Amino acid sequence: MRKAAKLVSYLCVAALAVCGLGACNNDANNDKDDDTKNPSTSTPGGDDTTGMSGEIYVISREESSGTRSAFTEILEIIDADGNDATVATAEVTNSTGVMLTTVAGNDKAIGYVSLGSLNDTVKALSVDGVEATADNIKNNTYPVSRPFVMAYKEAEASDLAKDFIAYVMSSQGQAIIAEESYIAADESAEEYTASGLSGSLSIEGSTSVGPVMEILAEAYMELNPDANITVTQDGSGTGITAAIDGGCDIAISSRALKEEEAAELTPVTIATDGIAVIVNTENSIDSLTSEQIKEIFLGNITEWDELN
Repeated sequence: MRKAAKLVSYLCVAALAVCGLGACNNDANNDKDDDTKNPSTSTPGGDDTTGMSGEIYVISREESSGTRSAFTEILEIIDADGNDATVATAEVTNSTGVMLTTVAGNDKAIGYVSLGSLNDTVKALSVDGVEATADNIKNNTYPVSRPFVMAYKEAEASDLAKDFIAYVMSSQGQAIIAEESYIAADESAEEYTASGLSGSLSIEGSTSVGPVMEILAEAYMELNPDANITVTQDGSGTGITAAIDGGCDIAISSRALKEEEAAELTPVTIATDGIAVIVNTENSIDSLTSEQIKEIFLGNITEWDELN
């Protein structure tokens, strides 16, 4: 009897010890989880469950970006002298892809991207109550849009360069542009007939125009297999400078040419594109006014709470 009682006593003590150890381990694991929370989604002073409080992280493009130039001009994110006045604390990204991944990885971030490059890793906000869609750009109700431009030195352009531009502006080229969610520049364009031209053509510039330009180049080379077209994506300003200096045959820009640039190059508008204002998918805000976006990027609105 005493042996049985003693055995029961030992079993009770062992059970308590195991339970206590499990509780300690659970506490330790909970502490560990708290300590290793993803820093990109945990902002001091913010409420991570709503996406509408805490510091606003402004994400911008590099200064040579045509998207940045168009965005700041359209929304008047400029100083008294008309210069870009994007807040100095903005994190600068050097391409459309990096902009998307940066905003997707930070639930307090806000940025902007070409509508044609938009994907479901981020959320596009309505601006002034209007959704960022191709239809709304086409009917001129979405307020943030800009041209896509090819620019070249007409007097020095090769037959291949002229033929490729003709293809882009043809019914086949404009159909590709429309398929990629941009607004075609000419919906009644004539059909293109393969020229059979050969040679090399270098195109350089906008990371927003670049993806659709690569598709256009591939389609052209299928029709003209002896042609070789390379597309380098390094920013509108860089491409325009290269075309002026002879470093490339054609520049691609996601903004209209400046007066001094147009004096050197012949621009051809190939499409119209919207600029989507984007936030993290966890952000509960769906719409901002043009004025609110302007004040955010000027650095005058710094907390999500100010937008409630």
